[in-house]
Amino acid sequence: MKFVRYGERGAEKPGVLDHEGRLRDLSGVVDDLAGDVLGNLPPVDLENLPLVKGEPRIGVPVGQIGKLVAIGLNFSDHAAELNAEPPEMPIVFMKANSCINGPFDPVILPRNAHKADWEVELGIVIGKTAKYVSEAEAMDHVAGFTIVNDVSEREFQMEWGGQWTKGKSCDTFGPIGPWLVTPDEVGDVNALSMSLEVNGERMQTGNTSYMIFKVPHIVAHLSQIMTLHPGDVIATGTPPGVGMGHKPQKFLKEGDVMSASIEKLGAQRQEIQRDA
Repeated sequence: MKFVRYGERGAEKPGVLDHEGRLRDLSGVVDDLAGDVLGNLPPVDLENLPLVKGEPRIGVPVGQIGKLVAIGLNFSDHAAELNAEPPEMPIVFMKANSCINGPFDPVILPRNAHKADWEVELGIVIGKTAKYVSEAEAMDHVAGFTIVNDVSEREFQMEWGGQWTKGKSCDTFGPIGPWLVTPDEVGDVNALSMSLEVNGERMQTGNTSYMIFKVPHIVAHLSQIMTLHPGDVIATGTPPGVGMGHKPQKFLKEGDVMSASIEKLGAQRQEIQRDA
């Protein structure tokens, strides 16, 4: 199933898409798509749920996200474009929760940003608490999948010293959504096509088959070093075509429109604005 959250920021309601792609209200079944609900997403009779009128804002499909964890250099072809050796173990970093943004909300460049970049990524949504789980057990702890755009300010990340977090955590730099898609509907998560466009020009083309560390490995690995809680989101790395990998390099500017899509997970779109 494809679950969504809709409505104004901070007041989103749970919803679900029916077989015709129409939005139906789920608030009579669950209060929110958050916490323990994610480990037991409700089976529903779609046709008996009320249709949502109009075209409401679509928000982040997961409420109360506790952690936004990210994996770096996890696509073999992306590592190659950066002339980087594929890592022997997952590279782990965090994005501040204050960067989390709706899938169609504007991305705001900070005042000093000059090298803002794009990264379409498969997002894992944790459904059940995971601590010291094995790869064989990992998928039992996954509620579903979504799209994450790991927007990155490369000057902050590479030139300002310290951790990558500096370039990854700017406000609005973590668009998530539009849908939370359950594993049964996704099917083979290791064979999903991915793409990202800027102003209609294709920048990234990839497939999850090129992931160095697959979903079960990532969940199991992270669970050895931190407890994963329901609602935590993991961004799993990006395919080639990021701005800093182009020759010459390309970066986002005010007025650009960025569109990211992953097969079976939908698409998101953001206009680039600059902070006042």
